[in-house]
Amino acid sequence: MGHALTPKGQATRQRIVVGASEVLREAGLTATLDDIRERTRTSKSQLFHYFPGGRDQLLLAVAHFEAGRVLDDQQPYLGHLDDWEAWYRWRDSVVARYRDQGDTCPLGSLLGQVGTASPGARAVVVELMHRWQEHIADGIRALVPTGRLPEAFDVDTAAAALLAGIQGGVALLLATGRVTHLEAALDWGIARLRAADPTDAGRVADASRAADVRRAAHSATG
Repeated sequence: MGHALTPKGQATRQRIVVGASEVLREAGLTATLDDIRERTRTSKSQLFHYFPGGRDQLLLAVAHFEAGRVLDDQQPYLGHLDDWEAWYRWRDSVVARYRDQGDTCPLGSLLGQVGTASPGARAVVVELMHRWQEHIADGIRALVPTGRLPEAFDVDTAAAALLAGIQGGVALLLATGRVTHLEAALDWGIARLRAADPTDAGRVADASRAADVRRAAHSATG
């Protein structure tokens, strides 16, 4: 929008975005602006006041909101990755989120409607992945002062690899309906971190757990 919103205007705009998100989750992308107006109790003129670009602008706003939910759903675990048990609590929250979501992705569907090559859609993806990777990297860094990881550990590469594994697991979930590969990616990634911990007596058992998950993933594709 070309002008700053008042606090009341910001609240109204957010109410429309939240309501639109609910409608799109329930009805999918067949939902119309009239469906959204009915849910949010807004007039046509009010809707276009806050979203003069129409449906595409509203979809991008909902995509931003859904991207925030991806990270919010991982809290408080994602923000407190300071020991191995915390990492597994986070791991379980990620798996639970995507297991509940199933083989649909509201964010991906929204961005697909806008066009993933459009600058706005690309910005949503870039921002989400940057913030997610930084959260993971912060968690890895938190293990260094306690001696669980060495000072020279390549934090950024490990965080990037773990996020790439998650995204690959999610892509396979959307293709197959099975969460096994996501579980394997997370367990293997955490096992790789623990293997670098000189103080961790449980890393052997953890590696065995990751191996079990890999075997289950292999069986699932057989």
